[in-house]
Amino acid sequence: MFGSQGPSRMAAALALSVAGTVTSFLVHRRAVDALSRAGVEVLRRLDALEEQRREASRHEDRVEYQREHRRLLLTAMEDRDLLPLLDAYEGDLPPEVQKQYLFANTLYVHAVHGYRIGLFGGAELRGHLRGLFQSRTMRAYWEATRHHRATLPADSEEARIGRMTDDLLAELDDADTDEWWVVGGAGDD
Repeated sequence: MFGSQGPSRMAAALALSVAGTVTSFLVHRRAVDALSRAGVEVLRRLDALEEQRREASRHEDRVEYQREHRRLLLTAMEDRDLLPLLDAYEGDLPPEVQKQYLFANTLYVHAVHGYRIGLFGGAELRGHLRGLFQSRTMRAYWEATRHHRATLPADSEEARIGRMTDDLLAELDDADTDEWWVVGGAGDD
């Protein structure tokens, strides 16, 4: 029926068909792999964008929290009946001193908040603190709140900034110069 060349033509046709199918499969497989890699990359980028969105949201929450903190402090400072609620100092402080300490806390937190939200780096934070702690009242506030800082987790950012402030104050106290603005080095960013 096929003659002598029939089976070899059929084998050749079958081989061509198999080769075409294999080639088509390989091309298809490469396309699927490329799409899969592209999909993985898209998912990675979406994850990165989502993390950026979460970080922006945390930043906004931190800013709003700071506003509310200041509003609450101002409310307590204006109302003598509320002021005792914020008395977390050891010893009995007159309301005037307590208000000064609350304002000192506000100044300190303001400088730290500027650092946290990226308005300035570590060197500028040290500079702000170096200036703030020229005041005897700021130093008295810092000493009165030492027990507060002792309860912070040692690896927290707040504890690290507190230790940096303690070191800066020690350097200022030990300085052989009245030029306080040069004491304490540049710090790290």
